[in-house]
Amino acid sequence: MPSGLGDFYKFFRDTTPAMRKTRVLVVDDSAIVRKIFADLISREPDLEVVGTAPDPFVARDKIVQLAPDVITLDVEMPRMDGLTFLKKLMHYHPLPVIIVSSLTPRGSQMALEALEWGAVEVLAKPGTSFSVGDLGGQLLDKIRTAAQVRPQRPLSPSTPTAPPARLAPLAQTTNKVIAIGASTGGTEAIKEVLMRLPANAPGTVIVQHMPPKFTTAFAERLNQVCALEVREAQDGDSVVTGAALLAPGNFHLLLRRSGARYYVQVKDGPPVHHQRPSADVLFRSAAEAAGSNAVGVILTGMGADGADGLLAMKEKGAYTIAQDEATCVVYGMPKEAVRRGGVQRVLPLPQIADGILWALKATNH
Repeated sequence: MPSGLGDFYKFFRDTTPAMRKTRVLVVDDSAIVRKIFADLISREPDLEVVGTAPDPFVARDKIVQLAPDVITLDVEMPRMDGLTFLKKLMHYHPLPVIIVSSLTPRGSQMALEALEWGAVEVLAKPGTSFSVGDLGGQLLDKIRTAAQVRPQRPLSPSTPTAPPARLAPLAQTTNKVIAIGASTGGTEAIKEVLMRLPANAPGTVIVQHMPPKFTTAFAERLNQVCALEVREAQDGDSVVTGAALLAPGNFHLLLRRSGARYYVQVKDGPPVHHQRPSADVLFRSAAEAAGSNAVGVILTGMGADGADGLLAMKEKGAYTIAQDEATCVVYGMPKEAVRRGGVQRVLPLPQIADGILWALKATNH
């Protein structure tokens, strides 16, 4: 029988890693932002700020000295911008990185490029010290999410590679609707799915957890590489074959139906699962508006947003698909959807577009 002392040591050996605080390095050229971020993070019992840095050169040394678990990184800094630093970091020493970016067009484009290079989250940079504090909840949630990500060295977006194979056009258009929800890691996952869909795919509605302004840049970026027309949704837009509508940041997106016409409602309202836009809100509206004429897809992301809504879609006759664990950046939302019984098929990311088209053909009537 094991000794009591042996059991005591085993308890600490088995449980200490889970009890260890998440170590955060804050990199920002603004002393005010560094201080307020550090104060917000330090109040949390499961988080600690191990250091701050005003630029990437100081950050490089502190990463070596302090071994942080997560980095918050401003993209616009003197001496070296955050994007250049991120590329070097992800090549030589991959770490979970949260990009902190301004809402300017340039800042939004840099943030999206950072996601392509392996950053896991984006946070809008506030303009005043007061608004920095307002972002506290988002910052803490994103740090906790990032801490669960194990980043890999990304393939350079500039490396010539064949684009994902686009699937053959549908033999006939349908009155179906595709609804997609995603969070952490979702920008690249959504791009992978949409790039494979043919130009005559059914009308598509999408929720990706992102701050305002970034969704505008994201839609524009997708529109450049997809056969579908992709744009940020506006209230009253029709959902039509060959077009995909992305929920604007900080607004819910709902699918509505008037006669044979599908359209979207863009509206304010309380966050659901701490999110606005919320995948649950979109999926529940799709269940009511489209029923068995819908295909629901839940992709990589932290938390449970979308799980109940996808179940509602399934119960109304929609076909439902979830991304598998192996290809998720964070297997949270799909896992919850599976656990609650809302998923009919689990697929790796490269096969999801094919799964959508299969569902459309199998249920066409």
